[in-house]
Amino acid sequence: MTSTSTGTPRASIAGLGITDMGKVYGRTATDFADDAVRRAVDDAGLELSDIDGLLVSKGVGDTGLNLKLRDRLGLRELAIASEINSFGATASVMMGYASELIQSGQATTIACLFADAPLKQGLSAGEAYGHRGRVTPVDFAGVRIASGMTSTTMYYSLAAQRHMNVFGTTSEQFGHVAVSQRAWAEKNPLATMRKPMTLQDHQDSRMVADPLHLLDCCLVSNGGVAVIVTSAERARDLKQRPVDVLGYGQTHLSHPFRSDSKFGIETGAAQAGPKALAMAGLSVNDVDLLELYDCYTYTVLITLEDYGFCAKGEGGAFVADGKLGPGGSLPTNTGGGQLSSYYMWGFTPLSEAIIQARGDGGDRQVDKRDVIMVSGNGGILEHHGTTILTPGENAR
Repeated sequence: MTSTSTGTPRASIAGLGITDMGKVYGRTATDFADDAVRRAVDDAGLELSDIDGLLVSKGVGDTGLNLKLRDRLGLRELAIASEINSFGATASVMMGYASELIQSGQATTIACLFADAPLKQGLSAGEAYGHRGRVTPVDFAGVRIASGMTSTTMYYSLAAQRHMNVFGTTSEQFGHVAVSQRAWAEKNPLATMRKPMTLQDHQDSRMVADPLHLLDCCLVSNGGVAVIVTSAERARDLKQRPVDVLGYGQTHLSHPFRSDSKFGIETGAAQAGPKALAMAGLSVNDVDLLELYDCYTYTVLITLEDYGFCAKGEGGAFVADGKLGPGGSLPTNTGGGQLSSYYMWGFTPLSEAIIQARGDGGDRQVDKRDVIMVSGNGGILEHHGTTILTPGENAR
């Protein structure tokens, strides 16, 4: 199956730039952003002067990264420039916006990027985001904080516990997600965590917020990722094999904390996934490869359910047979994901999807990759974006 048989490309990804990643100190988010864009431009075989669109995602709080990046890059005349924040869904949202801008002729060559530097020497990974974006709680938020709900992990632990209570999902089933992704990370030279992991290792890791163990939770990383989006026609004449964007969709939910809410048992993936597949003229049965947002193991499991790869409530059993890992029938998060590779919001799954689509995965390369489904999840299960990609062809 090729992009011709799957549908008309909406746009193409022509360049990918990934900086040094992980515990890289002494550089700001803007430093990483500058580096990522320059790498992406070079990867595409373009010049900085070819860029006429800039979409920036700066992470949480005041990271110092903003649209002034254009001046540092020497981009004096841009047709499009915007900061976009849908949290972990931002990369997927950017792919949709950039594709629409390319199709409408508003811009020809758009750099989309995320960069952050939350890790500081002497500060633990768990504390990295704690000092950012603090606000004075008002109304019911004050009650939640007074009761101890002071971190994102605690809210995701509630979601995971509700899934367990309603459907009988187990901690061991969450663990199978972590184990399969670590097996992929072992094959990825860019991955932070490459030490083999067993299910027992997962179960023995310390509890962070019951039922989430340490190995259920994503990494914290310093670094940056940028992609260059242009028209499918132009991409075919550039340096790299293009990656065609076939479809995209987004959904933004508000989950009230009450008994009749679907919090923890259904996410925006149930709406965004079908939107993206419909645009591409495809179904879940056509998907060869998944790159899913994995801030927690639970997030992977519920996204699989909401996308329709298994019935609601059956995600635990679905992941427990190893189908997500190397040699499995549904390869998922083939770089190790945010759990074992690096944490760059939705640019982690997007970057790995591009690597796989190009055939540049090395020891972890998946043979069947005609349809790649990429997800982004943001906030406390509030934002969701989906992108459908396929390998394009060079004209040369």
